[in-house]
Amino acid sequence: PIPSQVVNAKTISNEKRVMSVVQKIILQVNCKLGGELWGSNIPIPQLMCVGVDVYHDKNQKKESVVAMVASMNSTMSAYASACGFQRPGQEIIDVMKVLLGKLVAKYKEANGVAPTKILLYRDGVGDGDIGSNVLHEVDCIESLLEQTNVQAKFSFIVVQKRINMRFFNLVGNRYTNPAPGSLLDHTIMKKGFLDFILVSQFASETVVCPTHYIIVKDNTGLSLDHIQRISYKLTHQYFNWSGTVKIPAPVQYAHKLAYQVGENTNTIPDPQLMNKLFFL
Repeated sequence: PIPSQVVNAKTISNEKRVMSVVQKIILQVNCKLGGELWGSNIPIPQLMCVGVDVYHDKNQKKESVVAMVASMNSTMSAYASACGFQRPGQEIIDVMKVLLGKLVAKYKEANGVAPTKILLYRDGVGDGDIGSNVLHEVDCIESLLEQTNVQAKFSFIVVQKRINMRFFNLVGNRYTNPAPGSLLDHTIMKKGFLDFILVSQFASETVVCPTHYIIVKDNTGLSLDHIQRISYKLTHQYFNWSGTVKIPAPVQYAHKLAYQVGENTNTIPDPQLMNKLFFL
């Protein structure tokens, strides 16, 4: 593969904005070549955070694309990716063991040891799929760790962006948006699963929409507070935006990769690109 960056002429045609645009392009090229722009301090050794998403062709003629992106260091600033194909329109992931196995091996190669804790954030799952479909994927992860003799505990967390729940901050007699980092994990939450809603972005003009996190399986020994703090810190690690994003960065990266492969390239990326954010 030859490193490249395509720039739309219209993007740099405005002289007033050209300096800002060029700076962002340089940062993007840096990431594509393996650079790390910033990091978050997460003092949990041998922790790997994984984002998972599935892209479906709108006409359901092409195969669906499964993408996984995993952190490779303690500051969540280096990532590796893997993707695969499955039947058109299929949401449940059949290639979970293969892709996650590649990322665990890559983590061991980068750090000399395998991860001992894995936080897997799964996007694209509605309430109706949290039953047998998600539990099948959980079983696949347990089987992988057993077969590869990796002594890792894991947490399987469903991430939902499009939800109806909202909460507000009461200032005097006015309701305002809660500050970024605000969360709610009681009273209105689900029965049967540990879950919480988290506001990670600032919105001044509209009502901010939180993100719903549902912990389907967890044997890591981490407290709910730890998982919530890690989830919020990960929203700062998306290198295409200098602020926070709505979902943890590994999930946003996985969405970006799945879309690029499904919409444009229609082929598995070269293995040499595995440890670079080439899809930004």
